[in-house]
Amino acid sequence: MAINLQKGQRVSLDNSLQMVMVGLGWDTNKYDGGFDFDLDASAFMLGANGKIQQETDFVFYNNANGRNNAIKHMGDNLTGVGDGDDEVIIIDFSKIPADIEKIAICVTIHEAIERRQNFGQVSNAYVRVAKIANEFDSMGEDQLRFDLEEEFSIETGLVVCEIYRKNGEWKFNAVAAGYQGGLETMLNMYQ
Repeated sequence: MAINLQKGQRVSLDNSLQMVMVGLGWDTNKYDGGFDFDLDASAFMLGANGKIQQETDFVFYNNANGRNNAIKHMGDNLTGVGDGDDEVIIIDFSKIPADIEKIAICVTIHEAIERRQNFGQVSNAYVRVAKIANEFDSMGEDQLRFDLEEEFSIETGLVVCEIYRKNGEWKFNAVAAGYQGGLETMLNMYQ
């Protein structure tokens, strides 16, 4: 049974986890702006300095495979329509480079300014971590879930969670920190 987390909670991940699926899902509120909501998940592999060490440490829909193939983005959902996970990121802990101490999982709204969109117009957002046998296991065994219940009325980018290494163990931090400026702000934080 999956553990349900609240903002700010930290938990240790099961030491037996080698590969996990980070599933992100959301719905949009009724919105008459004429545009679909294109939310984009991304992962930043960060060193001790809190920055990416090289370009391949930033994984998103245009750079789907991270360094060592440790992280894979499984495709860009342009509308978020449908039940279940809207975007999926696979992490293979056995391939994470030794100089990586943290993985930040972020979600941004594509062309948010032009489309006049923000996370206040998004509902039922969540992140879940599931143990999987391989990258083709599309469901896995849920380990934890974090529902983002906070209202983000002006934000266009979120750091949803962090998976970090401490004393040789991987841990999960339910962050839910919102930012204005979308993907550009996230890149500036981590480069």
